[in-house]
Amino acid sequence: MDEGKWVMPYIDKDKLMKKLENHLRSTARQLIKFDTEDQVLQYLTGVFHSELYCDFVGVILNETGNFVPKAWSGNLPAVINSFPIEIHNCSPKLLRQSLTNDRADSPESCHLSKVLKDAHVKTWFTVPLYDNDYNLGFCIVGFLNYVPLLDMEMPFEEFGKDIAVAMAMAREKKSQLKKIEGIEWISKNLSLNAPIEKHIAELTMRAGEGTNADFACIYLYNEKENSFVFQPPAYGESEFPHRIMIEDNYMLNKYFPFLETPGGTYMTIPLIIDLKTIGVLHIENKKDVIFTENDLKMLELLSNHVAAILENARLFNNEKESKNRLQFLLDFQQALVKETVEVDNFDGITSMLANLFQNPVILYDRFMQPISFSMFDKQNRVLLPEQIADIAKNRRNKNRGLEYFSIEDPGDSSCSFSFLMINGGGSLLGFLAVCRTNGEMDEIDRLTIELSRNICSIQFIKQKLVLDAKEQAKDSFINKLLTENIEDSEGILQYANLFQWDLFQSHQIAVLSITLDEREIKESNLFEQQSKKNQVWEYIKSHLQEVDKSIITAYHDEKYVLIVPLKSESALLKKYWQSIYSKINKWTLETAIKCKVLMGVGGSTTNLQDYFVSYQQAIQALNIVTSRLRQSGFTLFDELGSYAILHHLNYSVAIDLFVKKQLGPLLSYSEGKNTDLSNTLHTFLQNNGNVKNTAEELYIHRSSLLYRLEKIESLLDIQLSDAEVRFNLMMALKLYDMYGNEMVKNPLLNVK
Repeated sequence: MDEGKWVMPYIDKDKLMKKLENHLRSTARQLIKFDTEDQVLQYLTGVFHSELYCDFVGVILNETGNFVPKAWSGNLPAVINSFPIEIHNCSPKLLRQSLTNDRADSPESCHLSKVLKDAHVKTWFTVPLYDNDYNLGFCIVGFLNYVPLLDMEMPFEEFGKDIAVAMAMAREKKSQLKKIEGIEWISKNLSLNAPIEKHIAELTMRAGEGTNADFACIYLYNEKENSFVFQPPAYGESEFPHRIMIEDNYMLNKYFPFLETPGGTYMTIPLIIDLKTIGVLHIENKKDVIFTENDLKMLELLSNHVAAILENARLFNNEKESKNRLQFLLDFQQALVKETVEVDNFDGITSMLANLFQNPVILYDRFMQPISFSMFDKQNRVLLPEQIADIAKNRRNKNRGLEYFSIEDPGDSSCSFSFLMINGGGSLLGFLAVCRTNGEMDEIDRLTIELSRNICSIQFIKQKLVLDAKEQAKDSFINKLLTENIEDSEGILQYANLFQWDLFQSHQIAVLSITLDEREIKESNLFEQQSKKNQVWEYIKSHLQEVDKSIITAYHDEKYVLIVPLKSESALLKKYWQSIYSKINKWTLETAIKCKVLMGVGGSTTNLQDYFVSYQQAIQALNIVTSRLRQSGFTLFDELGSYAILHHLNYSVAIDLFVKKQLGPLLSYSEGKNTDLSNTLHTFLQNNGNVKNTAEELYIHRSSLLYRLEKIESLLDIQLSDAEVRFNLMMALKLYDMYGNEMVKNPLLNVK
């Protein structure tokens, strides 16, 4: 025995067993009072060391394949410094039963026995610590001197169970304390004002640290995309999918195998609010440490709070974002209104809208002609407004009743152009086209679009008011110019100078007629018919300005009038007007209103008085086109030959009576019948009385023509073989071509 070393006094066997049993029971009762595992272990080692007069007491736990001392009392460096010891190098009996130096495995087969032998520990015994078949480790008591150990295997093993229970209870208390601390922390530290990323960071950290996990993250469910999307930030690092698509199978355990299941290195807890899964809380361990039932309970408690907090935070942030967007929208509205007040065009509006939507914006008039556009394009593509308009026209023709329609971007199939009608004053003013690349619009987007439509409508109406004022002034000017006797020449010239019109430059006046197709007239009243004609006329006017801004357009005396500067040589005039008429026909077809446009062109002007003459010539040329030259569609008065001479005859009652005498019975007979005898007579006279040529031109048989000619001679009581008769008839037909409309209005000529 070493000098100064306490030696257990000798007592008999019964007293020693009694003392040990009492000590073990007393210690076991004390152990369950402690709150933490460290307190349990420190009390245990301290009491054993003082009460049993041993040289050392240690609690050795099983941690990831190694024996590691968690509590130690006594100073024996040779033993304590030998830890950790790999479990597979020691006797497996250490974890299953109480051992002594007499019953332990040999030092050759058990590393712990060798350590104790090398440290000259004469007597030692162990107590296994296990709870519910789960081996925690063992408690070891050692003496440097020989101490007679009694047969205490059963009491020691029972005591070991008590120790394990006390440790488990301490761990449970610690776990519950963590839960309570976590809930208190959540209620104190998580604020709705904080961004959702901060909530995620704190919650994943709590989940990771509370379960000793290496990795913790949250997936939130995206209902639109039907997927679970990783919501950063995460706790720790791991390889994981950022998006988990949900297929036909909606069972969560298909995508998260350890759903609410302990016993593995992964575990997932659903986040549920109002019976609806909004996401999952997922944890992982890279080591072979499995998650326990306590971890599951801790995560379930946390998830209940997480779900409510995340949902409330999401709703709060959405509300906050909506409020900010609405405030921005109000500011944006003020900026747009200011733009409409300060600027007359649409360029500033489309530029602001393009920057707002971060996408191209195009503004069209009601005829789908681009007015203004801002091609804000991240891909730097060259977008053609006209190409997009062509596609939109076809789509609109198929969906006439819709105020909103979409077409696919011809340059990028992943995005589309949304076309929205702009209305004002009960009529269509134009279209706003916005390119969309981010899917459906939310309420704020729709409100922004509606606001933009209203601002564009205001600008359209503003421009319309200005144009209407100009048109009224122009109509007043035209009324003064196209009169037979000009009284206010000075006022006309002042107005012309205001608009930079050089009236002393030679001009030609053209008059147009717009005749609706029977399908357009059917089931529509006179106002609707006139509205359709006006639409066609507006479309023609807008395009004429693109061809030549010097062309003056007007609506005078219920006639559509063009005043065109004479820029071509006489030899090129026919080709120029042919080009203008071809363009007008093309534009008419683009309006989708079925109609026929005819045009008569008057002579050139050299002074103010000539404008009225040119206007009258244009009207008479239009009359002749209407009655004789519908297929060609237009003619120049200067090319009408004898008509030009007849024009100089002032229209009078004498002309009415002459036409009535020569053609009255014929016109009365032809009215309301399929056979137009006046046209037959005109064709016969044009062919110099040649029956064969006349029949071929009229596409009728010779005998049918002869029957018609006999009928004409009978109605008019004439002989067509008489040259004088033919001259009078041709003269009457030409006069009727020129003045037919005026004759119908004159009650003196009763052709019925």
